[in-house]
Amino acid sequence: MPELQLELTNDELLSTTRAVRKRLDFDRDVPMSAIKECMESAVQAPSGSNAQGWQFVFVTDKDKREKIGEYYRQAFSQYRHMPFAIHKLHADSTDESLATSQERSASSADYLADNMGKAPVLMIPCIAGRIDNAEGANASAQAGTMGSIIPAAWSFMLAARARGIGTAWTTLHLAHEKAVAELLGIPFDSFTQVALIPIAYTKGTDFKPAYRPPVESVMHINQWSS
Repeated sequence: MPELQLELTNDELLSTTRAVRKRLDFDRDVPMSAIKECMESAVQAPSGSNAQGWQFVFVTDKDKREKIGEYYRQAFSQYRHMPFAIHKLHADSTDESLATSQERSASSADYLADNMGKAPVLMIPCIAGRIDNAEGANASAQAGTMGSIIPAAWSFMLAARARGIGTAWTTLHLAHEKAVAELLGIPFDSFTQVALIPIAYTKGTDFKPAYRPPVESVMHINQWSS
């Protein structure tokens, strides 16, 4: 089957690149040629000091995918009961549209937790260095490190969407980061994993902008306003 190229405007691409979970097609392979095309966009992203300290691990081996999926499921089973879990946030909101949107997202998160290992490709973006135990680590160091990998990973996800490929940014596997590093040969002491991203063609391509409250509710001009 030829690789799909969607005709999306820039605004459509930005507003419809969803966290895809239930509509991931686990039965269709994603060719490495499509992955490499997306990577060409990813490595054009900016990074702090132009260090380009990123590395991207793609997992296609079935046994390894299943093992990582199990690590994710274990972490998710604990996360879903935490006060900041997607299942609890906005549950009592007076904004009915927001509460309904959150309920749908929670259901799809449950689905992904049960099926993470079935995605034909799993991507783990990594960044050089570790700041979790570094002496003197502060907000500036953390922001600089994450700001040097997240734009590249997001560029990958946008490029994937343009090709009819779905992704979802997840981080819960990091509860088992060292075990995953050992499984994949990632040098744990010198590279930090920042996400686990399932990659699969989507069932249909008709994604729409998600519900969001008015932008005025999150905008502050010149001074923080309540």
